[in-house]
Amino acid sequence: RRMRCATHASPSFTTSARSTRARVSRTRIVAHSSSLNRPRAMAVNEEKIDALILRLHEIEAVKFGEFKLKSGIMSPIYIDLRVIVSYPDVLASVAGCMWDVLKANGAEFDNMCGVPYTALPIATCMSLNNDCPMLMRRKEVKDYGTKKAIEGAFTAGQTCLVVEDLVTSGASVMETVEPLNQVGLKVKDVVVLIDREQGGEARLASNDLRLHAVLPLSRVLKTLEKEGKMSADLVQSVKAFIAANQTGPNASGNEMGAAETPKRLAYAARAELTANQCAKDLWNLMETKKTNLCVAADVDTAAELIELADKLGPEICILKTHCDLYPDFDDTFGSKLLELAAKHKFMIFEDRKFADIGNTVVGQYGSGVHKIADWSHITNAHIVPGSGIIDGLKSVGLAKGRGLLLLAEMSSKGTMANGAYTEAAVKMAAEHPDFVMGFISTRPSAWKAEWSKGLVQMTPGVQLGGGGDAMGQQYNTPERVIGECGSDVIIVGRGIYRAADPAAAAAEYRKAGWDAYTAALA
Repeated sequence: RRMRCATHASPSFTTSARSTRARVSRTRIVAHSSSLNRPRAMAVNEEKIDALILRLHEIEAVKFGEFKLKSGIMSPIYIDLRVIVSYPDVLASVAGCMWDVLKANGAEFDNMCGVPYTALPIATCMSLNNDCPMLMRRKEVKDYGTKKAIEGAFTAGQTCLVVEDLVTSGASVMETVEPLNQVGLKVKDVVVLIDREQGGEARLASNDLRLHAVLPLSRVLKTLEKEGKMSADLVQSVKAFIAANQTGPNASGNEMGAAETPKRLAYAARAELTANQCAKDLWNLMETKKTNLCVAADVDTAAELIELADKLGPEICILKTHCDLYPDFDDTFGSKLLELAAKHKFMIFEDRKFADIGNTVVGQYGSGVHKIADWSHITNAHIVPGSGIIDGLKSVGLAKGRGLLLLAEMSSKGTMANGAYTEAAVKMAAEHPDFVMGFISTRPSAWKAEWSKGLVQMTPGVQLGGGGDAMGQQYNTPERVIGECGSDVIIVGRGIYRAADPAAAAAEYRKAGWDAYTAALA
């Protein structure tokens, strides 16, 4: 006669190996403690769940930023539960909470099988703690030995619980369910720690499988926001990503499906998505100062530039310079400009457009006449020489907290910086997230390549009236650049420094740029 053992039974570590083997074919794990329809949120103690979420965040099992997923999609959240094997307290808590949710939902099974590989230590822990037989699925079936896909002692007709760390689409779960079915095992229940709420539950339900999740992702976000680990903007960006990247019908009844996809992420949220300190500082500066205006001060002398910087400083987030234009440049230039930048809270961008090999740009950036890295927070480079140019500039600027913009597109007529060139720039930026802070671009909203939203998009050639000039410069309005083209910072030159009242013109452009940004958030 088959024995029925409750999931709340204590583990026995004195049972002999012989009696354990004998029990494999006649033990069924069953939970009596609640109905099958009990809500998952009530499955375990709320304080215990909050503590687990905070611990997962602490050990970086749940991370926020910009991450390229296996599908190629860029995600603002990355869940890496492989790390929990290095934290016995977390592993034990995970296994305990997963067993608790099974009890709460009244799951019944004879044995369990972890999805390889991350779920294997979780399943092992659950098996040992609860005296439940465990099976193993081979991810790669060998062409020698027993050639089995499922290892362990079992009997056809038994019911097997599938254990997984997290579920997105449910595809990895089905990869384990199918070989279990092929050897005569029935699967009715799947338990996971985290449900990303991207359609996995609906897919499993369509295969008559019931998902038991300890942590719907919306629950994780709720706790981390409540505890001050995430901003409201970042929470909204994750919700929007989940809602926009469903793998099937969202039948979970969770709040993710109701999240509205924002037209634009706020600058403060973007600051949390970058690995470059200079970019983080710029995002926060723009948010607090309420300006996305960069002035291209292409005046004739250093003295004019310093005077202009003092007048326009209150209106701008960035002052763009061309130090090789100034015949009166001297060693005091950088210190004077940095003093004004601190006074008016703006950043300095030397538009050097480096384009040489790595070894050469090291000298051009760090020494020479201008010593650009000493005083310019931001500089830029062409990608024509390859990624070596980034390595060279980074060797000088990273330790100084500087940031690099890559020229992905240009605003001049007939430019060749487009298409494959732009995609190559995006790829190089992804390879150097600690130093590359963004791009010089004209229409990032039309890019085919995915790019991190922690990267800043800066667009030159902006005028209130649009149009062009005799030298082939093409102008766009602030509204079009920010709202339609998807840029973050407007770069304005002659429209300000050649105006009868440059300060008044800067104030007008500042308002136009900020209004365009706030409209894009609506």
